[in-house]
Amino acid sequence: MSFCSFYDAHVCRSCSWIDFFYAEQLTLKGENLYGLLSKFNPKEYLKPSPSSLKGFRNKAKMVASTSRDGVVLGLSEEVCLVQCPLYDVSMQHVLENTQTWLRNLGIKAYDVKAKKGELKYVLLTRSKVNNSMMLRFVLRSHGVISRLQNGLKELMIRCPELKVVTVNIQPIHMAILEGEEEIFLTEQIRLEERLNGIPLFIRPKSFFQTNTDVAGKLYKTAAEWVGASNPKVIWDLFCGVGGFALHCAAADREIIGIEIESEAIACARDSAKLIGFETLRFEAMDTASFTVASGKNVDVVIVNPPRRGLGEQLCKWLERCAPAQIVYSSCNATSLARDLDYLPQYSVKRVQLFDMFPHTEHYETLVELVRV
Repeated sequence: MSFCSFYDAHVCRSCSWIDFFYAEQLTLKGENLYGLLSKFNPKEYLKPSPSSLKGFRNKAKMVASTSRDGVVLGLSEEVCLVQCPLYDVSMQHVLENTQTWLRNLGIKAYDVKAKKGELKYVLLTRSKVNNSMMLRFVLRSHGVISRLQNGLKELMIRCPELKVVTVNIQPIHMAILEGEEEIFLTEQIRLEERLNGIPLFIRPKSFFQTNTDVAGKLYKTAAEWVGASNPKVIWDLFCGVGGFALHCAAADREIIGIEIESEAIACARDSAKLIGFETLRFEAMDTASFTVASGKNVDVVIVNPPRRGLGEQLCKWLERCAPAQIVYSSCNATSLARDLDYLPQYSVKRVQLFDMFPHTEHYETLVELVRV
């Protein structure tokens, strides 16, 4: 028996490794990573950075379904996951109250087969620093927004942790999580988080790591690796809300963060203003466009690409830029290994596994590359 009743009842199997002892999970992940990177002869494998086993996720993504009792938040009409132990009790409380509130309002879940109903997903994000939360309703159309707006005061009385509430319009009949249009139902438009004393902000569409504690360790480690070489110019590609760049900031360092999502860049710029370094700059643009526009010499490049990795062309560009150090954060060690094949001018100095996703086969890897 695991600590998750949903898994034991075979209604949710997302945490496919939850039956393993945690030490065994880390061993299996380490063996997988070693098998992928051993041919690159890393000089050092550092001890894996572990996670809490419950309540570690700061994001909940709930599919809305229809049942006799009304809207169900979870996987389907039979599987309500508002009490999932991956979320701390305060998130469970908000999800449970939100489900009851939606039922009382008579909000109908979107029926994929019938193409009827409005509510597709409910998304909840929590800031650990002050336990404030952001709640998003993904709807098919604008049809029930006024009903949500009129009843919102009642929900926020029940759940004072809620500070940001939005509606996202996703009209397409496909399994797409969100659409382009975001409508704020509250005056506050962002959450503040703090990792290692660094202020970070979260908006509806800005990427933020799902495991707050492990993310703090990841950023701190990367900053230590970068700081050891005392660089003057740093590029942070796929920078998100600026976690790596902000942790590496110093008065005598020029740092440029690049991210295609404008909301994430707005968050990063707000953080930069707070910490007060004028040499820290963030730009909303595609990384490919930056590779064309950039012309300066660079000492360190930090990359945190999506699961697909960097790809051959971007790796070749990095080799032409020839930074002395590359710090690569990867959520997919398979694409990481493929990218390392495209970087023959670099050797792997050290590797560390960060267990961002306990009870699954997934993990985050931080690799330091130095120019041969």
